[in-house]
Amino acid sequence: MKKNVQILLATLFFLGAGADVLYAQYYFPERNVKWEEKTAKEVKVNDQKLNEAVDYAKNNEYSGDRDLRIAIVKGFAREPFHQILGPTKKRGGPAGMIIKNGYIIKQWGDTKRVDMTFSVTKSFLSTMAGLAVDHGLIHSAKDKVGDYIWDGTFDGAHNSKITWAHLLQQNSDWSGELWGGKDWADRPPREGGLDDWKNRKLHEPGTVMEYNDVRVNVLAYALTHVWRKPMPAVLKQELMDKIGASTTWRWFGYDKAWTEVDGVQMKSVTGGGHSGAGLFINTEDMARFGLLFLNDGKWKSERLLSEKWIKDAITPSTPNVNYGYMWWLNKKGARHWEGLSENIYYAAGFGGNFVVVDKEHDLVVVTRWLEPNKIGDFMKKVNAAMK
Repeated sequence: MKKNVQILLATLFFLGAGADVLYAQYYFPERNVKWEEKTAKEVKVNDQKLNEAVDYAKNNEYSGDRDLRIAIVKGFAREPFHQILGPTKKRGGPAGMIIKNGYIIKQWGDTKRVDMTFSVTKSFLSTMAGLAVDHGLIHSAKDKVGDYIWDGTFDGAHNSKITWAHLLQQNSDWSGELWGGKDWADRPPREGGLDDWKNRKLHEPGTVMEYNDVRVNVLAYALTHVWRKPMPAVLKQELMDKIGASTTWRWFGYDKAWTEVDGVQMKSVTGGGHSGAGLFINTEDMARFGLLFLNDGKWKSERLLSEKWIKDAITPSTPNVNYGYMWWLNKKGARHWEGLSENIYYAAGFGGNFVVVDKEHDLVVVTRWLEPNKIGDFMKKVNAAMK
């Protein structure tokens, strides 16, 4: 019996030591140092096929104007009253990084250039909600937002039903106006006109997904009041500094999006850039953010975001199996990438900005200014290199 116990203890020690060795092999880049690279051969990946994927990304640049002010106006021309309300920036060319086990195995373009990232910002905003839950500022994403924000933003028979989860899943159908943007004028239906859109029947919260930046910005506004500080400060203090991100990223709101908290004027940020503003960031910082999620919310040995939140964030919503808490999910639905794992999830933004997390292959893939309808084929090429 004693001998069996000794063998068990020795086995547990060996397994624990083995786990430490495996952990030690995982790489987390320090701030302002060259991100370490490994060859495809070192990580047992097909280099030729990986190069084919990179060439595909380079050769399929987003077809919109590099002057993003022009691309934005053209891209959302059908929206009534659409206008640029916040900062924009001319973009660079295609860029990207493929990270395996924390190491760069391929990169292309200018990965240090700061560009707009549009709706990739939404996945960062969602994470601010996750941190609020982790810190106890919000008890549960299932709570009604009106229990926290009582200034009239969530008053009324319809808006009072809305939970944090509804806002995160974009199925709240919040009705109102914020920073000059009317909810019904943002990405209106293809059919009908102004009167139809303004007088539409509201959907019960949680039943219909409608991608809508006004409602996303309502979430940013509500989180600003819950945190009692600007979202860029929360992101910097709670995540970006801790994962060694650069100091070059910026998170903007619309020019007139000021609110007062505790007697202090604060800018309320946007969750996208289709009227300007949003997160302006380089490729490497996007990859760090993806690596944090790949590692289940831990950076090295420090937990920055709970595993529970990540699990909740990538759980399909009822009305859209391909959408969680502002992360797109590769489940079998309208946005499924055929032939690829259903466990892949990703942040996606206008103009072909993507942060893809592929847990099964231990990959983070960031690609910028890729023609958006080419992302599925690009990821298939990346996946082919893993076999």
